[in-house]
Amino acid sequence: MTTTFVSPRLMMIGGGSVAKLAEVLAQFGLSRPLLVTDPWMVSSGTVEKALAPLRAAGIAPGVFSDTVPDPTDAVIEAGVAAMKGGDYDCLVGFGGGSPMDTAKAMAILGAAPPGAKMRDFKVPAQANRAALPVICIPTTAGTGSEATRFTVITDTERDEKMLIAGLGALPLAAVVDFELTYSLPPRITADTGIDSLTHALEAFVSKRANDEADEYALRAMRLIAPNLRTVYREPSNAIARAAMMKGATLAGIAFSNSSVALVHGMSRPIGAHFHVPHGLSNAMLLPAVTEYSLNAALPRYAEAARAMGVATAAEGDQSAAARLLQELRDLNRDLAVPTPAAFGIDAAKWDGLLPTMAAQALASGSPANNPAVPGAEEIVALYRRAWAG
Repeated sequence: MTTTFVSPRLMMIGGGSVAKLAEVLAQFGLSRPLLVTDPWMVSSGTVEKALAPLRAAGIAPGVFSDTVPDPTDAVIEAGVAAMKGGDYDCLVGFGGGSPMDTAKAMAILGAAPPGAKMRDFKVPAQANRAALPVICIPTTAGTGSEATRFTVITDTERDEKMLIAGLGALPLAAVVDFELTYSLPPRITADTGIDSLTHALEAFVSKRANDEADEYALRAMRLIAPNLRTVYREPSNAIARAAMMKGATLAGIAFSNSSVALVHGMSRPIGAHFHVPHGLSNAMLLPAVTEYSLNAALPRYAEAARAMGVATAAEGDQSAAARLLQELRDLNRDLAVPTPAAFGIDAAKWDGLLPTMAAQALASGSPANNPAVPGAEEIVALYRRAWAG
């Protein structure tokens, strides 16, 4: 059996590594970057942590900062116009998942013929071409986008979050500096942390799991699970922050080389229709979807529980898996994860959109990777179960 495995060509990991950004570009002969970020990174001055070392090296970077929390096809088109309007030789995605996903999508759309739309690259299409190489610098320990061959973009006409996959979305390099996460508020720390845990768990139980991706998923869970509550309560804990950042990147490598599954398939429509942050919508769904899936991959869920440290090696699979499910419920409680109802989503709108959300979840392809593969009615039932927790 042959396994295909992909990852960035270069990864620089460690506190303070963003200061070496110019060195990373130089290794690839790059010197004319367009930095893709968000308005807060600019207004807060955080973007200077990436811009300053470039300027010190005699590089004059451009900046595109019009990204939005759920990247849209309209923003990508604006970004491509900015990219083609300058003499750039690379893109640098600086921020959380949204700026990084925006940069990757810009590279993909920029390589397409005139008139192409982002929806042309929605899975099952393969987005393997990129106009420019992308370097990613995450400022949250969550999405793992710095290491994946995926980007998620919202189709504004259809109100649909589209999964786009291919080598065109794979960054050339990643600079992974945990010190960039110190200023994150507790809510974002929690949501992005559960996002990364979901990546690792789904990669491990996916029908497309493989030995190579498994190693990264297990390492990620060993790093994330013991440290997530700590970074939530102690934002300045360097050891915990470093573990979370490395865990998020390892989880990204894991699911990039296997897949995500039902949680992510169901999560994207929640984000598209109700503008719930991606990690938070994952957290809302994770206990209910895990309970639904548990017996279809009991040994895998049990092994995940042992990797997370919530079950011992001596425990049987049934007991270990039950401990995992309880841990996911406890984690949501300890990190103050709201239910969709508590988040303030209108009950009638939620109920009315369930068939549409189920259809969009299935169309994404992710539910087919789940240990237990649901139909539309089962997905609707899971949305209803998650509604009030």
